[in-house]
Amino acid sequence: MSYGIIFWGNSADNDEIFKLQKRAIRVMTNSSNRTSCHGLCKELGILPLCSQYILSLVVFVVKNKDDFIINSDVHPYNTRSNTNLHPSLARLTKYQKGAYFSGIKVYNCLPIQLSGDVNKFKLGLKKFLLAGSFYSIEEFLEWNTLRDLNALYS
Repeated sequence: MSYGIIFWGNSADNDEIFKLQKRAIRVMTNSSNRTSCHGLCKELGILPLCSQYILSLVVFVVKNKDDFIINSDVHPYNTRSNTNLHPSLARLTKYQKGAYFSGIKVYNCLPIQLSGDVNKFKLGLKKFLLAGSFYSIEEFLEWNTLRDLNALYS
């Protein structure tokens, strides 16, 4: 399921695959069709499809960070987001759903606490995504407050 997910994970067909994943989790836990998979995913340590997509996308960005532009390279002003990656202008939805643009958008929303080498970063990110068990990109992008982060880790 995770093979090439950074290319197809944001497509319209991912909903069908996500339904199959939830069905498989319910079969594994012998749960009814009405049982929510949020808790079951956390219990089993399985990332939902969207969280797997986010993990793969962010690891791609971290491994290829030299290919991206930082905001401080674009303008000299000392702003809050000067260490964020700079998103290029994109009008087309096809480009906005691509790995490069989506990767920048998702990477800029990560908690500051995640840092270190690639392996340590990946483990921390996976722990964060398991705690959040995000079902959509929008849900991930909206966790943004510190209160939400503390609730995820408690």
